[in-house]
Amino acid sequence: MNRFYLDVHALQTVPPSNLNRDDTGAPKSAVYGGVPRARVSSQAWKRATRAYFEDEQLLDPSELGVRTKKIVEVVAARIETADASLAGTAAQDLAADVVQAAGLKVEVPKRKADAASKSGGSEPLPEAKYLMFLSSRQLDGLAELAVESAQDSKTFFKDKKNKDRAKQLADTRHSVDIALFGRMVADVTDINVDAAVQVAHAISVHRVENESDYYTAVDDKNTDAEPGAGMIGTVDFNSATLYRYAALGIHQLAANLGQGLREDEPVATPVRRAVEAFTRSFIESLPKGKINTFGNHTLPEAVVVKLRTTRPISFVSAFEEAVRGDQGGHVREAVERLAEYIPDIERKYGDDTTTLTWILRIGPNTHKLSGIGTEAETLSDLLTAVGQAVAERLETPA
Repeated sequence: MNRFYLDVHALQTVPPSNLNRDDTGAPKSAVYGGVPRARVSSQAWKRATRAYFEDEQLLDPSELGVRTKKIVEVVAARIETADASLAGTAAQDLAADVVQAAGLKVEVPKRKADAASKSGGSEPLPEAKYLMFLSSRQLDGLAELAVESAQDSKTFFKDKKNKDRAKQLADTRHSVDIALFGRMVADVTDINVDAAVQVAHAISVHRVENESDYYTAVDDKNTDAEPGAGMIGTVDFNSATLYRYAALGIHQLAANLGQGLREDEPVATPVRRAVEAFTRSFIESLPKGKINTFGNHTLPEAVVVKLRTTRPISFVSAFEEAVRGDQGGHVREAVERLAEYIPDIERKYGDDTTTLTWILRIGPNTHKLSGIGTEAETLSDLLTAVGQAVAERLETPA
């Protein structure tokens, strides 16, 4: 399959907020172009994107995965569902056996074992040494294999063929989120999955200095004779117009999903479904740091989507010189920068004529983007057009 990519660019203004905190509780930041910028880490937005799949029911639960250390507990629950006669300790022991047969190392966390010993509680379940990312169908497959081994799992999993089956179950039928974001298991490199998506750290297009809000809370039961606050504190925040960017390798996504395609679907169908879900989720999702404090629910003012056969291209260099906001805000100038930079860099580097461009924009401050691509009336229209173009390219022989 020929390589081709989907680039998603967005300008999004966020009012006072603290989307993504550092170890001191302050909004994350970075220096770019010699000035401090607001920053939201790629991990924070990838997490928000994954959560949005489920929150908005963009994909069926069977197409999603679970990332947890409690892998034995999760498989044990599926074993009990598959066979009601296997419950409690029996299901847990089987789950531990099949998980280890797949090559995933588990152990009882010492802190939990000590706590159980002191309290006289039952022995805690083994956990993976690190977060494991497995698809719903992979977990079901391991549970089914464990039920099959119920008579004597120790003997069953000494058979190399059965061990190989367990390992194969962990490396086939990938979920959409695993296919998109990848999986790295240091101890079992055979089941690693190369991510199809790269997400940049979002940064402000302008200079940003963090601010601090001093707040107090009143004790409702205090009398007039008890003046003063029941609690005082501070919370750091900033506000910014962010440039956001993600690159999706469609060919890599298709390869990752290829082992998990439904028999009755052509290759293009699940890939298109994943592309549309990712694009919508990346655009609409928002990290939830301090969301109750600031209520900073915004959507991007401008979105540019490119389907290209050359290589991914971020447009962040348009903002290496910080936007000054001399026009009373940052969006208008940021849009003007993009409208000039995009055709310039593509022309100078001989961008392929097969590149397709779609624009979604809000309000008069974004009108200069109108001429650089096909303008969509709604996000749904954009997603449909992108999905159709992806499907057509997948169906076209290399």
